[in-house]
Amino acid sequence: MPKGELIANRDYYGKTLVEIGAKNSKVVVLDADLSCSTKTCMFCAKYPERFFNLGVAEQDMIGVAAGLATTGKIVFASTFAVFGSGRAWDQVRVSVAYPRLNVKIVVTHGGITTGEDGVTHQALEDLAIMRVIPNMTVIVPADAYETAQVIRALEKAHGPAYVRLNRSTTPTIYDNDQYDFQIGKAIKMREGRDLTIIACGIMVNASLQAAEILAKEGISVRVINMHTLKPLDKEVIIQAAQETGAIVTVEEHSILGGLGGSVAEVLVENCLVPMVRVGTRDMFAESGKPHELLEKYGMTPVDIAATARLVLERKKNG
Repeated sequence: MPKGELIANRDYYGKTLVEIGAKNSKVVVLDADLSCSTKTCMFCAKYPERFFNLGVAEQDMIGVAAGLATTGKIVFASTFAVFGSGRAWDQVRVSVAYPRLNVKIVVTHGGITTGEDGVTHQALEDLAIMRVIPNMTVIVPADAYETAQVIRALEKAHGPAYVRLNRSTTPTIYDNDQYDFQIGKAIKMREGRDLTIIACGIMVNASLQAAEILAKEGISVRVINMHTLKPLDKEVIIQAAQETGAIVTVEEHSILGGLGGSVAEVLVENCLVPMVRVGTRDMFAESGKPHELLEKYGMTPVDIAATARLVLERKKNG
């Protein structure tokens, strides 16, 4: 498949679950009555004896996941992001993260591109509230190929993890799913000297488009795919700040506590440079079509490019 082809990340999640399930009998999958949406239905169809539908009971699902993990199983538990991070937060914190159990919470329908389902289903706080839990790995893949890499990596990595996928189809930014993905190691997608855009999830593609817009104006932009929010690749952030002198973060999430908050923490302690965060503000979003919501909340490539110009002005003015 060529780069730019529209593929839903959750489709590759389901596909890769089947792949690793064929090789490893310890892999089990749980869902909260949303398997057709999360695509864990693919695993269920192939390995029904290792699939458990816990119904609309996310707290129970996480408790069962923890119990299975204590027996040596590699557990993948799925639901929508707003439920997996919010409704079951106490169970995740106490039953999974505290004992460092091998439970991978892979959620779909993250961010405002969940669309018409509205505020009750638009997770804009999940990365912040999962990132703050000790022992928790937090990952936001940028496309379907990276999603496959993440799931393969988590099969081998012991411990709790939270993976956030989106609902809609996403343009691929990689040529295939065989590149060198490593948990906690950001990927430099584009070189640049004037400023750096650090993005995660579907906003990596939008940031690459913004860099193209700015390149036509003679502005050289570095783009970094910060797929792992925890553990955060602090070295690549500090290097970008030192070499380009200005940072823009872009996420389909609140600017409070997610990627933007993470990067700001690193910069304020190590290399203070002008920085602006692109994402939703301290607010709930509305119902609407995904592209309309991205436009309304200032998260399109044109918006990102405009924010980059503002940061450059601050950089010039000292």
